[in-house]
Amino acid sequence: MINWDDLLAAFALFLILEGLLPFLNPPAFKDYVERIATMANSSIRIIGFVVMAMGLGLLYFIRS
Repeated sequence: MINWDDLLAAFALFLILEGLLPFLNPPAFKDYVERIATMANSSIRIIGFVVMAMGLGLLYFIRS
């Protein structure tokens, strides 16, 4: 069964982490977004897959 409190806490933490770079260093964030815009879709897809796999592995490690 899903614990909604944990899910909402994880989402809140995600939002906090996503907002850190634009808040602390807006010029670096703009540069980062511009570099991503020039990357090939396949590269972005691979990076996304690797990040998801790392998150899944970490979640499995934490929950076991």
